[in-house]
Amino acid sequence: MKAKSGCIITACIVALHVVIFTAAAVGTYNGLIRRETVVDKNWSEIDNMLQRRADLIPNLVETVKGYAKHESEIFTRVAEARSQLLAARSVADKAQASSLLTGAVTKLLAVAENYPNLKADQSFIRLQDELAGTENRIAVARTRYNESAQVFNAKIRGFPGFLFAERMGLTQKPYFEVKDETARERPDVKF
Repeated sequence: MKAKSGCIITACIVALHVVIFTAAAVGTYNGLIRRETVVDKNWSEIDNMLQRRADLIPNLVETVKGYAKHESEIFTRVAEARSQLLAARSVADKAQASSLLTGAVTKLLAVAENYPNLKADQSFIRLQDELAGTENRIAVARTRYNESAQVFNAKIRGFPGFLFAERMGLTQKPYFEVKDETARERPDVKF
C-alpha cells in the first residue's frame, strides 16, 4: 500500500512539474509574441508619422518656391532627402533618411526667414503648424518604439526568453536613433 501511494505521489509531483514547465513555456512564448507585436505597432506609428511628414514637404516646398524661386539648391536637397526616406525600408535606413530630411527642412525653413511675405502667408503658417505637430508626434512615437524595443530586447536576451527566442526566429530590434549630429535639431517652425 505504501509503495502504491508513493508511486501516486511521485506521479503527481512529476505531473505537477510538467504542468508548471508547460505553463511557463506557454507564458514565455506568448509574452515574447506580445512584446514583439508592441514593437511592431510602435514602429508602424513612426512609419506613419514619417510618411505624413514626407507628404507635407512638397506643399511646403511649393509654398516657399512661390516666394524664393532662386533657391533651387535647397529645393533639390529636400526632394532628394524625401525620396531617400520614402525608399528606405529598414529602421536604420529610415532613421538615416529621416535625419537627412530633417536637416534639409531645417535649411528650407531658414531660407524662408529671408522672406517676410512668405512668413505671413497663411498656407505657409498652416503648413508650419502641421509640420510642428508631426515632428512632435514623431518624437513621441520614436520614444515609444525605442522603449518597447528595449523591453523586447531585454526579454529575448534574458532567462527564460533566450531559450525560446532563437527557436522562434526572434532577433533584437534596432533602435531608431539619429546618427547625424546636425540633424539632431528638430526643425524650428516658429516664425
